[in-house]
Amino acid sequence: MWLRLAMIAWKEFKQIGRDRRMLGVTIVLPVFMVLLYGYGINLDVKHVRIAILDQDRSAASRRVIEAFGNSEYFNVVTFLESTREIDPVILGDVAKGVLVIPHRYGRDLARRRSVAVQFVIDGADSTTANTTLGYITGLLGQLSNEAGLETVRRAGVRRKELLPIENRFRNWYNPELRSANFIIPGLIAVVLMMLSALLTSVTIVREKERGTFESLIGTPVTAFELVLGKLLPYIVISYGDVVLILITSQVFFAVPFRGSLGVLFLLSGVFLVCALGIGLLISSRAPTQQIANMAAMVGTQLPAVLLSGFMFPITSMPEALQWVPQLIPASHFIVILRGLFLKGSGLAALAAPTAALVLFGSLVLIASARSFRKKL
Repeated sequence: MWLRLAMIAWKEFKQIGRDRRMLGVTIVLPVFMVLLYGYGINLDVKHVRIAILDQDRSAASRRVIEAFGNSEYFNVVTFLESTREIDPVILGDVAKGVLVIPHRYGRDLARRRSVAVQFVIDGADSTTANTTLGYITGLLGQLSNEAGLETVRRAGVRRKELLPIENRFRNWYNPELRSANFIIPGLIAVVLMMLSALLTSVTIVREKERGTFESLIGTPVTAFELVLGKLLPYIVISYGDVVLILITSQVFFAVPFRGSLGVLFLLSGVFLVCALGIGLLISSRAPTQQIANMAAMVGTQLPAVLLSGFMFPITSMPEALQWVPQLIPASHFIVILRGLFLKGSGLAALAAPTAALVLFGSLVLIASARSFRKKL
């Protein structure tokens, strides 16, 4: 058995060596995708262009304008003279929002009256709009607190008497709230999922197209030995891609890694068996290499990007569809990678997603072996 496995693996290695395009795909494609997605996907919303309509023109309103101008989240691009200019500014994409400071803002504030400050925002991009509204709420809340503290300070009340409880917040695992620290670990899973399935999606169907399938039928090799033998070379190649992607993520994005490299490579092997097994299953069923490539691309990339929790939280999906990500290996590997990169999780903490990958890998290998028939 072991000799037959070694011969099949050696044959596959020689076949890969003859295909220079395959070698290019395994080296260039993962680095290109990590750089493309890594720089292209950025959830950090900063330097939002805003316009300001100051109807008060007081010292108090100027403090509000200075607070927005000094913030890294906003760029004040223009000042308006009337409310009629708000719609053209947003419609023409000159600014994403308009801050409206009302008349008598400074006078009402001095008289300890509540003041309503309006912010009109372009809601076409709901994600950016919601994030921007969060920044605005925080900034105006800070200004409100400062105004309130100044009022009670003038009344002779000390800060400690007014605020006996001081709130201190700390982001435990991603203190800088960098989106790259969240995106890149998930991106590694997405890239490996697509690339691994793509590599093995043509292995068996290529034998059929080149007429060498009859030679395999005539050998004493079993279906399971054929699947394992064809899988081993691609596991070695995919491990090389894991190293290449890790180096790229560190050099270009400086994503921190707090876990164990041994655990990472161990669980990466489990995930690679799942992804490569999907490619083998596709290859055993597809009639041509073109169809196999297309099925591997569509069947792995779209689910891995849209349904795995890579971009959108699984809990935000409709409850009727939240079981779908459990059938996608990338969703479990994303949990593992983010735990290792950001939290330094150990095997015990990653037991549930690891068990899911082991179960999925076993099932896909069995399905691939059963799909192989030693007949034309």
